[in-house]
Amino acid sequence: MPPELSSWPALAAIGLIVGSFIGVVVQRLPERSDLVFGRSACPSCAARLPAWDLVPVVSWLALRGRCRSCATPIGLFYPGVELAAAGVAVCAGAVASGWLLVASCVFGWTLLAAALIDWRDYVLPDALTLPLVPAGLVFAWLIEPERLTDCALGAVAGFAIFAAVAELYRRWRGGRDGLGRGDAKLLSGLGAWVGLSGLPELVALSSVMALGAVLFGGAFGWRPGRTDPVPFGPFLAAAGWLVWLFRV
Repeated sequence: MPPELSSWPALAAIGLIVGSFIGVVVQRLPERSDLVFGRSACPSCAARLPAWDLVPVVSWLALRGRCRSCATPIGLFYPGVELAAAGVAVCAGAVASGWLLVASCVFGWTLLAAALIDWRDYVLPDALTLPLVPAGLVFAWLIEPERLTDCALGAVAGFAIFAAVAELYRRWRGGRDGLGRGDAKLLSGLGAWVGLSGLPELVALSSVMALGAVLFGGAFGWRPGRTDPVPFGPFLAAAGWLVWLFRV
């Protein structure tokens, strides 16, 4: 049973706090900066941010989206990530409870961080994708042991299928890479969670979402593949999260 409606504000609040950390991860992980002990600072004036300027969403609203020291606009990135993480928690709370809720939140937050990094920097860090495989298998073993074989096969098939497609694409384009091994690792991690049985709908949904984004962007002059590459990781992550929610 999902948690009572009265507990959803608490889920949203936890999501906002986690979202604040996810914003830090997205900014620092590709740069290999300290995630835990590094002090938050304004990227413009380098002024260190006090704790009261780091309250999720509230601080951004109170400062009207500007740095307290130099008044440089902060932008919507941080509050957007915080609200997205809160949305992950609320969506997970709508379908799960107990340890299943905890696992669903952690899974969703990890995918959110990976998707944002891939969208911004065109890379899927191993620190986010590789742990998905053992985490998914351990979760299946502890909570749903009857799904363990399906999840193990999903992890293997996810990597093998995507790696094979990437190699075929590379040969077809004369050695030019179009699909990264990071996507294969991510799909392996997703397969460990949704299982082999969930991979077909996951791949189909992610492909439809990517095609829809390309067509929508094309209507506004975006020509992906010509001027800008299209990271596939965000679409895999979004599809994996939706498939997981509907299968919980």
